[in-house]
Order: sequence, then C-alpha cells, then structure tokens
Amino acid sequence: MPLLTILKYPDPRLQRVASPVQAVDARVRTLVADMLQTMYEAQGIGLAATQVDVHERVIVIDVSEDRSQPLVLINPELVWASPERQRSDEGCLSVPGIYDGVERATAVRVLALNEHGQSREEAAEGLLAVCIQHEMDHLLGKVFVEYLSPLKRNRIKTKMLKRREDAAPARGAA
Repeated sequence: MPLLTILKYPDPRLQRVASPVQAVDARVRTLVADMLQTMYEAQGIGLAATQVDVHERVIVIDVSEDRSQPLVLINPELVWASPERQRSDEGCLSVPGIYDGVERATAVRVLALNEHGQSREEAAEGLLAVCIQHEMDHLLGKVFVEYLSPLKRNRIKTKMLKRREDAAPARGAA
C-alpha cells in the first residue's frame, strides 16, 4: 500500500467538489486502505479523498487513542446536526502546523456506506463529530481556514506558499 501525497493549501485542487462513488469495488477498497495508511503515517485523525487528489466522496477517520478503530464513510450524507455548537481548535493535514478555532455542531448523524458497500448510520459527538464535519467540508471543496477571517486566511496562505518555496529545490543548483 503506497503512501499517497497530501495536497497542501492553497492548492486549487482542494477546492474541487467530490463526486459520489458509483460502486464500492476493489479500487475503492484499495483507495481506503491507502488513505488509512497515509493518515496514520501523517499522524492525522481524518483524511478525505479530496486531500489526496481523488475527487470522490470517501473519508477515513480514526480518533481512537490506540489507532485501532478506523471509520470509513463512503458517500456520506449529514442527516442531523445538533443545534448546540462549540468552538474548538482544528488542524488539517493539508494545512500542517496551523490550528485555529472553528465553530461546529457538537453532535451529528451521518448516513454512509462502509468499505464493503453496506449502508450504516453513524452517530457522533465531541471530537468524532468535529472530524466528520471537517472531512465532509473537504468533499465540498472547503478547507477549515475558510471559516477564519480574511486576514487570518491570507496570513496562512502566505505562510504555506513560503514553506513551499523554501522546500523547493534551488534552480540551477549543481
């Protein structure tokens, strides 16, 4: 299972809206396995297919302490969100090292397919609820920094572009 490349903000591919998965087949199961391995290797708790430049509605999550409870959501649909909201710091594998407060519903229910194509409804609260909402945003082409003020968003964009420049090999170097 190869590690996948995680797109970094402000890569425009992160803004693409994901299409529904037509069939949960071997290709999708391989994608799920590769996404889980990539997420674990990157020390993340969630990853959307959009973040690895696959624009299909696939999410993997594992908020367990021992990383033993992977949750796979294919074609997820939010069926309920609590009216109660809470602001908490979020980070993102596509915006490494950046954390800021985002307000989200404290509990959600989501209907999705698992990696075997079986329908399931998942009720979540706390960190899992936040993670589901965060990853579902990615499927809509939205990165968490878009909830921040334009000033903060521009500062983050500048910082991320500077990191990319600093990481790029020097031109003309021998």
